Order: sequence, then C-alpha cells, then structure tokens
Amino acid sequence: MNSLNIAFIGGGNMARSIVGGLVKQDYRPENICVSDPNPPKLEALAADFGIRVNSDNTLTVAEAAVVILAVKPQAMKAVCLALRPHLPASALIISIAAGISCTSISQWLGAERHLVRCMPNTPALVQMGASGLFAAAGVTAAEKAMAEHIMAAVGTVAWVQDEDLLHAVTAVSGSGPAYFFLFLEAMAQAGVQQGLDPATARHLAVQTAAGAARLAQADNTELAELRRRVTSPGGTTEKAIAAFEQRHLRETVDIAMQACANRSRELAELLGR
Repeated sequence: MNSLNIAFIGGGNMARSIVGGLVKQDYRPENICVSDPNPPKLEALAADFGIRVNSDNTLTVAEAAVVILAVKPQAMKAVCLALRPHLPASALIISIAAGISCTSISQWLGAERHLVRCMPNTPALVQMGASGLFAAAGVTAAEKAMAEHIMAAVGTVAWVQDEDLLHAVTAVSGSGPAYFFLFLEAMAQAGVQQGLDPATARHLAVQTAAGAARLAQADNTELAELRRRVTSPGGTTEKAIAAFEQRHLRETVDIAMQACANRSRELAELLGR
C-alpha cells in the first residue's frame, strides 16, 4: 500500500489533513503528489510533508494508482472534464466533494471508473474525523480496503450501501461539528451569564464535550443509558434535561438534520448537471 502513488487534485485543508495523516502513518512522501493552482499552498505542503507538488493536474495523475478529487463541488465538473483524457484507466478515484453523485462524476470522467465517494468532516484536520464512504459498482474489495486505509489516516470510517445515505451522513457527521460548536457557544455564553469569565466558561464547555465524547467512545452502552447514569433523580442534571425536553430539543435536532439532508440533495441535483 505504501508504494502506491496517490495524487491529490486540490491542496486545501482537507487534502492537507489527509496528507498529514498518511505521512504520520509512515506513508512514503515521495509517493504522494498534490496539484493546486496556488504556489504558496504547494510550497507549504512540500516543506511540511516532503511530498511532491505540481500545478498541472494532468502531470499529477499520470502515474497515480489513486486519485483523490479534493476540489470544491462547484469546480468538480470542469476539473473532471479536463482530467478525462489523462487519468490512468486502472486508477481508483476517491471524491471528497460534497453532493456530487457517482453518476455525475462518472459521466464527466468518461469510461467506467472505479469510484468511491467520501463525506469527511472538519475534525479530520486534527485526525479525529468521521468519514462516510460509498463504493460505486465495480469497486473491488481491495480498492475498498485502499480507500478505507487512506481515510482512516484522519479518523474513523463507516461504509454505506446506498449512495443516497450519504445525505444522512452529511446531516450527522458532515455538518455535525457545527451543531456541537453552536451548543458549546451557547453553553459558554450561559456560563458567562452566570458569572464565569469567558475563558473559563469556554475551557469547561469544550473539555466537558471532549470528555463526554471520549466516554461514549470507550463504552458501548446505549447513549440513553449513559445519559441516565449522569441524571440523578431530583438532582441538578435532571432539571436541565427536563428543560431541554420541555423545549423540544429532540424535535429541533430532527428538523435541523432533515433540513441539512434536504439541502444536500438539492445541491447534488444542482451541481451534478
């Protein structure tokens, strides 16, 4: 695996995080090449990770076994059409662009491509990401293992069997970090209103979230049971949980996540034309 050439089209934050994760896992830097039109970005990637860089997409993919499309969804069609004559026929294509379907990418790239779609999230920047993956028809077990190995460099990986479920993945994990940032923001603000200084309120809120998540990771107990264990009858936590329930927190979360998934579908239709 470490001897395979991996080409990144696009050198933004997500590509940088994957490159960094691979290098930390002792992937050979000389087998990684990133293409981007921004020279300072390429210089920084080369200096930080010792990888190869190029401003020409076609040269970057020439000998690639894996091509990771890490460009913005709005640019995907133009990038794919330009790459079409230059992609090695056997290359595994991994798209991390939100909303662009396998059907659209295949049409733009031409021929029958072995294609995996990935929905990562921003905690990948600190190797704590959660990525949803879907393998299009024709992708082999070995190629799935290859895609999983690459994305596992920045966090955990979960496969879905139906491409449409990537919209749900977007609602849960793709956009999910923003939900927690909002909740942390609200917690910190409430702490300040109750007398804590802003720095202390932020620190306590963030560390509490990190600790709760780590506890949930370490214990396979149902989330509802973990909540109940903290919620003593007649205690302080019970009062807070009751207030959340009375104000329909669950319904609000459900509505918000459905709105997210619906927008993901709308963008897929719009950008896939």
